Amino acid sequence: MPPAPKPDPNAVVTEPEEAIENLLDRAPEPLFSDTLVPYAPSTRSLSGSGSATEQGALYLMSKLTRDSEPLNDGLIWRIYSETTNDEGRLELVATAQGGDAEFRLDPGAYLIHTAYGHATATNRIVMGRDVKSKMVILNAGGIKLDAALSDDVALAEGPITFDIYGMEFNERGERNLIASDVHSGKIIRLNSDTYHVVSRYGAVNAVVRADIQVIPGKLTEATIYHKAADITLKLVNAPGGEAIANTSWSVLSPGGDMVVEANGAFPDFVLAAGEYEVIARNNGETFRSNFSVASGENREVEVVTASSKSQLSN
Repeated sequence: MPPAPKPDPNAVVTEPEEAIENLLDRAPEPLFSDTLVPYAPSTRSLSGSGSATEQGALYLMSKLTRDSEPLNDGLIWRIYSETTNDEGRLELVATAQGGDAEFRLDPGAYLIHTAYGHATATNRIVMGRDVKSKMVILNAGGIKLDAALSDDVALAEGPITFDIYGMEFNERGERNLIASDVHSGKIIRLNSDTYHVVSRYGAVNAVVRADIQVIPGKLTEATIYHKAADITLKLVNAPGGEAIANTSWSVLSPGGDMVVEANGAFPDFVLAAGEYEVIARNNGETFRSNFSVASGENREVEVVTASSKSQLSN
């Protein structure tokens, strides 16, 4: 019997009317929907080791939610045998990339791992020598992150990165890292959930944290606001003078805690807004000065050697 044609994602399906439903109020989506998907051959099929007459055919499609359109690209399918190999690991039987996929499999139990970015789902299926088709519901959405100093000053070009964590803590008391070193404007695909986002401006102490919810089938766009500025330090003999080379630097918090250390004539940092004390050491002498950082006001901070208030004997 010839296979049925591939289903039309744009086909209209008449269903009984129901009240408007908030996606956040729904129970978790089943990973395998009960919707029948007609079997259609795929040009990206990968088969197992047996002959075609002894194998079954598995045709897979995936959606973000039960109401969304099938995904046509960006999917990674992995089929694992449920039995472990000699090393105690699940054996990878077949893979495919793109949208829908077809697999020829020997009879037995398998685990189907579906990945769409960082959104994943794992399902179990038992295959015979027949044809099966399944729709995988990922229950996923996306997040796009940006940073700014204010509504008028974006930080897309600055040293901004984001780390995305789960909300749960592991046995070491740490959140599980999901995506690291994410740059502004990049779309990250995630399962529907709430995530802990850490935004870093520079490499010192300009850090902002936020909990952001990813809604199924939606792209969540979030802007995280920093209060920080880029500061360059100079040790000079007089205000406006040339920077003195071979200087070592320590920047302290008002409580005396170390914030950052550096060496050189022009150390440059992004610092969170606030009050600081800076210590410059050069040629056996130590010089101190206090300075403040105002959000968005990038500037040079000079430490003057001739100031009796800032010079201390080594």
